[in-house]
Amino acid sequence: MVGLLMVSTGIVLAAEPTSVIHVWSGKAPDEPKDLGAEVIQPPKPGEEPPTTRVTNISSPTMSVFLPPAEKRNGTSVVICPGGGYRILAWDKEGTEVAAWLNSIGVTAFVLKYRTPTADRQPSWLAPAQDAQRAVSVVRHRASEWNLPEDRIGLLGFSAGGSTAAQAALKSHARLYEVTDDADRTSCRPDFVALIYPAYLVDDKGQLKPDLIVTKETPPMFLAHAFNDGISCENSVQLFLALKKAAVPADLHIYSAGGHGFGLRPSDQPVSSWPQRCEDWMKQRGLLQRRAVK
Repeated sequence: MVGLLMVSTGIVLAAEPTSVIHVWSGKAPDEPKDLGAEVIQPPKPGEEPPTTRVTNISSPTMSVFLPPAEKRNGTSVVICPGGGYRILAWDKEGTEVAAWLNSIGVTAFVLKYRTPTADRQPSWLAPAQDAQRAVSVVRHRASEWNLPEDRIGLLGFSAGGSTAAQAALKSHARLYEVTDDADRTSCRPDFVALIYPAYLVDDKGQLKPDLIVTKETPPMFLAHAFNDGISCENSVQLFLALKKAAVPADLHIYSAGGHGFGLRPSDQPVSSWPQRCEDWMKQRGLLQRRAVK
């Protein structure tokens, strides 16, 4: 599937992925059964542009998107699309995001994590296991793509933001048993971007007690709309915890934009978040060209 990204500066068409790699060397941990063939749901009536929604994922993969060689700066990002732990918004929060990252020289890995898991307890566990493993696999195989091992990020949207947050905040204690050399490589991302993350606060609007921020937590970028039905408290409370632990973080709360906007342009203020994220990455030196040492 090809991701089409429309931004204020024009249209970026993502190429087909260079490759698609399996996240696990065998069966994913704690996976009860094979769900059978993946399902691509039809677009919703009147949806324009349409969104590709994928579900029935029991064998996670990563689609690899490489920038042109002359633009490649060495930074890489594992992308976790959202979808309420029921589907993955594969293009809107996946391949289109890879196109944007490629346009600024960043190598992208779109993670097809296990879905649906909304009815499991906890619903985030299998996706977060997949995200931790994905970071380890990218780090373990970094030399294949001429990537430094210390510039690997996680970027998540909505439920994918919850996935990325859970994976990063709990990277000090892997969420599954070590099985191979890839698992002996750190699963801690070097930076994290969370766009309208979900499920991080309790019914009182406080950060859930199992989400513990320490001085070892990676730097984070957070963006949310004030009028999002998934409350911006998810981003605000995590930001406050980051601030308390002296972890560098950027927080952007936009006056309007709702939920699930991805990178698709609109007349809402929230459409500028990719530029702000790019500024943040640039300020942190993540867009400076660097190859493997």
